[in-house]
Amino acid sequence: MARTVEPVLVPAGGGPPAAGGVLAAASAAAPEAAYIECARIAQASASSFYQAFRLLPEERRRGLEALYAFCRVVDDAADESTDGRGALARWHEELARALAGTATHPVAVALGDTVRRFGIAPRHLEEILVGVEMDLACSRYETFDDLRRYCYHVASAVGLATIPILGCRDPRSRAYAEALGIALQLTNILRDLAEDAERGRIYLPLEDLRRFGYRERELLTHTRNAAFRALVAFECVRAREFSRVARASLAAVDRRALAPAEAMRLVYQRLLARIAAHPGRVFGPRISVPRYEKLACAAVAWLRTRGAAA
Repeated sequence: MARTVEPVLVPAGGGPPAAGGVLAAASAAAPEAAYIECARIAQASASSFYQAFRLLPEERRRGLEALYAFCRVVDDAADESTDGRGALARWHEELARALAGTATHPVAVALGDTVRRFGIAPRHLEEILVGVEMDLACSRYETFDDLRRYCYHVASAVGLATIPILGCRDPRSRAYAEALGIALQLTNILRDLAEDAERGRIYLPLEDLRRFGYRERELLTHTRNAAFRALVAFECVRAREFSRVARASLAAVDRRALAPAEAMRLVYQRLLARIAAHPGRVFGPRISVPRYEKLACAAVAWLRTRGAAA
């Protein structure tokens, strides 16, 4: 997927700063400064996720910013390093230090503190790293089951790490997080078809391309035809279904806690609607949802999760 933020404090090698440096020592001793850096990374992204964070009390917002910053810096480390696997190996090590309370990278310092505050299962953070590694190893997915596994690692695992920060208590919120993650990632894949194709990547299952008679070469050359429109329509329906499953899994006890996630779901519904209405636009300027609509979605989510709207 597209990388839109270039966090500072990540050295040219793509891994965390070497232990013992002035910055490393300062960040390890000052989690407050580490959280500030995470907030800077999240705010610089101007993403739908950051808009949703604003619904939260400060402590929970800071925890989500730490998690988001972790996802961003490991993504960028893999993309921007000449040795992506080596960069991610260093992040596996830094994650272990974060969990032990000995991290040196400011994002890892804040993440480790967040894990301890909210009881995040470490396996979900490791799953995120596995998802980034999948991008280094694979540029095609033969079946939807293959793609779903990727979506789980890069999106659902993030949701599963998020729900303790939000304060969820009902086990059904895990199903919500998993389904929503897949819905959001499928929408991202559709929005970024052209950008990914230019990098030689096709995330849509090859079995789907064959089903609708749309060839890889046509996607790589941005061909708009009836087969393309049918393919995109099919994938939009699939993404909507995962969004519907997420909505159906929203447990009453966690409705308020999941207001930020519901805001993101509504924003992505609007994004998906734009893609479905005009499939060819994915080959033009990046499709987005205006900020005022994101704010409106946040307001609707807040009202709905408090029973003030249908």
